[in-house]
Amino acid sequence: MAYRLARITPFVPCSTLARQVGFYCDLLGFTVGFQAQNYAFLQRGDVAIRLIEVAAGIDLTAPEREMSFYIDVEGIDALYRSLEPGLSTLPEGRVRGPFDQDYGQREFHVLDEDCTLVFFGQAIDR
Repeated sequence: MAYRLARITPFVPCSTLARQVGFYCDLLGFTVGFQAQNYAFLQRGDVAIRLIEVAAGIDLTAPEREMSFYIDVEGIDALYRSLEPGLSTLPEGRVRGPFDQDYGQREFHVLDEDCTLVFFGQAIDR
């Protein structure tokens, strides 16, 4: 039987669904594919994430709850420039602009509203 894995869509816990939907849509360019009371499916091109609101009182900033995910992109510098006006409104320390990693990736990093670290990266042509 032939098969193909199409994509991975991480579940990203959040403390306030509306705030996170706004962050991912307004600042990172995602659109809402589906939204319910405590869940939202967001996508941008072939990339998708699933936001799930957690119970009140759960501290998503606690180190033991640290979460991150990596989005492979093409045209990383152009993507960053397109997002930069919105990203520049975030508090200091929430965005790390494009830089080259020793392991052959060019990346930029963004912390979402609940401290999930979103990596954007592209292989460096060598």
